[in-house]
Amino acid sequence: MDPIRTYLGRLLLEEITPVVMVITTPLVEVACQKNGFSFVDMLLPFSLFPRIDVPVRIASDQPYRLQMFKLRLFYASNIRKQNYEAAEEHLKRVIYDLNEKNPPDLLSEPPQLETALTKSESDLCPAWIKTFNKELIHTVSFSEHENFDHPVACILVASSKDEEPINKFMDLFNMDQTPPLLNEGAMDPKMLKHYVLLHDNQDSSTENAASIFAEMKGTFGQYDCKMLSINSLRGDENNNDVLWLPYRNYGILDHDKKCCLNTDDLNQIREFMQDLATNHIIPYMEQKIRVLNQQVSATRKGFRNQIKNLWWRKGKDDVPEASDGPMYTFSSIESQIRILGDYAFMLRDYELALSNYRLLSTDYKFDKAWKRYAGVQEMSALSYFMLDQSRKEAESCMENAFTTYLKVGSSAQRNATRCGLWWAEMLKARGQYRDASSVYTRISNEEPTLHAAIMLEQASCCYLLSRPPMLRKYGFHLILAGNRYYMSDQKQHAIRAYRNALFVYRDNSWSYINDHVHFNIGRWYGSLGALDVAIKHVLEILACSHQSQPTQNLFLNEFFHFVQSAGKRFDVHKLRLPAINMSSFKVIHEDHRTYASAAEFDVRENVWRDLEEEMIPTAAAMRTNWLDSQPKSSLKKYDYCICVAGEAVKVEVELKNPLQIPIPISEISLMCDLSDNDASTLDNGAPSFSADQNTGHMESSVYRLMDGDDSLFNLSKHDLVLVGGETKRVKLKVTPKVEGILKIVGVRWTLSDSVVGYRYFEIDTTKKKKAKKGARNSSGKNLILRVMKGIPKLEGRIDGLPAKAFMGDLRLLSLKLKNTSESAVKNIKMKINNPRCLIPGNLGDDLSFPQCLAKNNVHEEERYTDNKYTFKSCIFSFAEGNAVQGEETFSWPIWFHCGTPGKVSLLISIYYEMENSYGGMTYRTLRMHQILEVLPSLDVSFVISPCPSKLKEYLVRMDIVNHALSECFSLHQLSCVGDKWAISSLPSCTNISSVQTVLGGQALSCFFKIQDLNGVTNEGESTTHGSDMLIATDGSCNSLYDISKSPLIDFHYQERHHQGKLSEGSQSLLDFVVISNAVESNFESEAGSDHQLLSHHACHCSVVGKSSISWLMGGPHAVHHNFSNSICEVDLHIDLRNCSSNQVNVQVSTFDYTPDTSQNPSSDSNSVSDLSTNQSGWSDISLENDIRGVQRYHNPTSESAPPFVWSGSSAMQLSLEPACTARVALKVCVFAPGTYNLSNYELLWKEEAAGLSVPGTGRGHPFYLTVLEGPHREVTPV
Repeated sequence: MDPIRTYLGRLLLEEITPVVMVITTPLVEVACQKNGFSFVDMLLPFSLFPRIDVPVRIASDQPYRLQMFKLRLFYASNIRKQNYEAAEEHLKRVIYDLNEKNPPDLLSEPPQLETALTKSESDLCPAWIKTFNKELIHTVSFSEHENFDHPVACILVASSKDEEPINKFMDLFNMDQTPPLLNEGAMDPKMLKHYVLLHDNQDSSTENAASIFAEMKGTFGQYDCKMLSINSLRGDENNNDVLWLPYRNYGILDHDKKCCLNTDDLNQIREFMQDLATNHIIPYMEQKIRVLNQQVSATRKGFRNQIKNLWWRKGKDDVPEASDGPMYTFSSIESQIRILGDYAFMLRDYELALSNYRLLSTDYKFDKAWKRYAGVQEMSALSYFMLDQSRKEAESCMENAFTTYLKVGSSAQRNATRCGLWWAEMLKARGQYRDASSVYTRISNEEPTLHAAIMLEQASCCYLLSRPPMLRKYGFHLILAGNRYYMSDQKQHAIRAYRNALFVYRDNSWSYINDHVHFNIGRWYGSLGALDVAIKHVLEILACSHQSQPTQNLFLNEFFHFVQSAGKRFDVHKLRLPAINMSSFKVIHEDHRTYASAAEFDVRENVWRDLEEEMIPTAAAMRTNWLDSQPKSSLKKYDYCICVAGEAVKVEVELKNPLQIPIPISEISLMCDLSDNDASTLDNGAPSFSADQNTGHMESSVYRLMDGDDSLFNLSKHDLVLVGGETKRVKLKVTPKVEGILKIVGVRWTLSDSVVGYRYFEIDTTKKKKAKKGARNSSGKNLILRVMKGIPKLEGRIDGLPAKAFMGDLRLLSLKLKNTSESAVKNIKMKINNPRCLIPGNLGDDLSFPQCLAKNNVHEEERYTDNKYTFKSCIFSFAEGNAVQGEETFSWPIWFHCGTPGKVSLLISIYYEMENSYGGMTYRTLRMHQILEVLPSLDVSFVISPCPSKLKEYLVRMDIVNHALSECFSLHQLSCVGDKWAISSLPSCTNISSVQTVLGGQALSCFFKIQDLNGVTNEGESTTHGSDMLIATDGSCNSLYDISKSPLIDFHYQERHHQGKLSEGSQSLLDFVVISNAVESNFESEAGSDHQLLSHHACHCSVVGKSSISWLMGGPHAVHHNFSNSICEVDLHIDLRNCSSNQVNVQVSTFDYTPDTSQNPSSDSNSVSDLSTNQSGWSDISLENDIRGVQRYHNPTSESAPPFVWSGSSAMQLSLEPACTARVALKVCVFAPGTYNLSNYELLWKEEAAGLSVPGTGRGHPFYLTVLEGPHREVTPV
């Protein structure tokens, strides 16, 4: 790195140079003012010598050459340190002048990230900032502790018109005109003096001036005198503008005045300045450095002098510390060393300067002269930089200088700022931008608001130039700078700083700072009168949902204030209030598919297509014969959707208020185009349009009708108020009136009657994979529709369908179909997705509900078999001839029943045909969708157990639980489906249940018997009859409902089918139906019915623990016999029943008597059949305890002989068909009186099921036979 080529190196060569003090007489200034500038200004352009090439030899014997040199010229009155207030006013004026000269560009586009990263430092920071830094450095010039600002030479100037010019020269250098530092003893009065006689050629001849100049040389010496002649330009000579370029570059030329200097004058001035620098100032400084260096070497250098100096200064430790340290005169050794160091620095001998600065540093530190110590530390760091040595030492010196200046206090605060500026430039020259930004930030903490803003802006640029770039710190420091600019009433610079930070916060989640930036930019633009730009920025923060309510009010009020101040109505593209979810918009249009409401459109198209698949005719079926061509449909000709003239096309748009305050929105409508259907608007079946990539604006070849045209289409307009955080879906309509191509372009609205917002629907023109046939979505094609002429249309609704219902709720509804056109429709069909909930009724049925369901209300020949609706076919065809004429309403009864709780979705599709073809369209469908909530009510379950005493009787326990905690239900009827069963109460009860009303959350159990009537009823009867029993005994309604009649039997078949899937594999015995009524239900008033009926279906009920075969032994239980005559023979039998649905082969085997185990109590108990166990609370009541006291008679002489034996065959086989019974005869021979358990037999069977044999076995049930001595008599139990 070459320090001379860096900005800091060039700055030091310009700022730390010899100062020349100028003292003039008033007539000198009068002569110079003819050109519009002062004497110093006249010399200033020639004070810089870029190629002076002067040899210099100071302390060393090796000379070197100066290639560039500069003199700083100041009037004696200006060589004084400015006070703080004057310096501040001067800096403000500098900024104001720079801003007026080069105002910031605030109307261009803000910078983008890509361009900002490629900019250099000069492009990032405005040029005027470097000028300000120089002026800030100049405010600390002419300090008492620094000698590079003290004059090296003095130029005394008198005019040839002055009286007694020689005396004037003597009077100029007196104590009144010299600087204060000279009077205070801080500045050496013995400086180089140069005497100049200025002659104005326009006032007098040169003879008088020559005589005065000759007298001057005799008085002051020929070597130190010079005469300058100016204003030599005559009136007839032209002024060459090229000659004045140096003055224009310095900005000191007044264009309002004519310049009187010619080429000779300028050359004379240039030669004078060259001679002054080369032959006077540089040699004087060389001589001064040599003399001072010898003095310092003799008194301060060397080990002996250092010990002496240390001993002398050690006694000053007890001296109290002053704010500026001790006062040093120009003749003190410390001041001489400082002069030596500063002169060496100005003549580029940086090593000599550094050695003297380091020598002084120790002295000032011992003397506690902290300001002077900081000054030499500052110059040491600059010397290290110019030598390009020891970067660490340079930074350490700068750190010491900066902190020491701050330690001194307010008197050195501006010196700390200058030190920080040089420090930051030194770091930037070495590429340490991150460290430089920290220095700028430290400076900003010590400077007033405006200066701090400039420092923070420079810090932000350093963060961006760092590698890698620190974008967040760049943006944050720019915001800090902009805020301080605003506090200093510099709004233009505040806007510039905020604009430059926009790209940092544009696409991120820092919502609060993004709102702060846009709001302040908009507010400041508004104060400057740029209302359009102000509105643009405030629009970015209107949807600030994360802000508090007062902040949202502030943003919104400021926005409306700008709009009202502009005095015009704004049309804003992508207005953020309200927030519109453009990705969720939904286009609802009707072609051959029509919809009863918008809810039907939410169902996926493939669901509707599967439902209508069997109902809609295919293309082949639509041809009358093979000669007919394939039906031509306009749907295949054009690749866009179809709508019908006179039928509204609806677009659902979601509006959301992101704020916490209500916003009024009015005139919400669509933006549409409707063009004629001609060849010019079609291109391969699609209308042509283009979209602007920047604005999304679609340009069409036809005139866009934003507000609608009564002759072409009508637009609906909506007004609403969105409260805080509210989201609403608005259904906008456009109704075309004529055929053509309808384009739905976008949506527009008015916010608070002052701002019109509009959004264009986004259309993806890229080619996508071909969608599945019949699929519908909200793509761009749905926004372009072909309008066909009017087509007949049906509108439908279901009256009485509740939004909420209880499980088992049974209602009679009415389907209303209205033909809105003038033409008739025919061949109406209907298909329901859930026949478990909805079943069409018969048009001629008695519609008085629930009386129409009562038993014996209709004749047997009018039963369900007459209805066209069957369980296998889900398509219902309305009666032929029931065509709906134009403007007529058609009604049809529909039964409703809900079987399971939860959400139920009902889909109904109604197909109808038109008498004539409309554009290839011969039919239409009406789609209806209803969603209802089914609440839990009664849960009914049954447990069936075989009766231990009778083969065809079963004991049943009915469990009822009311899951509706807030509703009560009254039990009305229990029915058993089918004519093979009879329901009866238990012998000790008159009714099934003593409780008729089940309260909320209550559980109830009832017991009753059912009897199998197989073989009892008439086999020739074709209809089924359920066995019913009335549960309600309060007399409110004693009529029974016929469950074998539609719709009860239809819904039962549906429930049986549904429950059969859940209970697959179980062996069903019978089905039950429980009918109840709601007691004071809250849903009765909503449904408009005074009576609410509920039917609960329990299907596929089976016997608990049931085997394939059931049996029961029959015969007498007590026999009287005279054993003296013969043995006792008793006839018995076993009744067998096949309980399975397959054929069963049974074998009954008896075996002889085993040793008596009656003495072992456990033996008898184990002989009880397994049928008496596991019956869910039912158990066999054994007679064992009743007969324990009966005396057993045995033959004492033949204890080894059995007391009884089975006679006849010991094994019998038979085959039983499903649900059939058989009887097997048995005989037992008893040899002695006693009580005997005749359970020593077993049954073996095999069930033939699906080609497999399933074996089974069972031991005999206990059967006790008591034989008493006496006349023969049998006692058979009842």
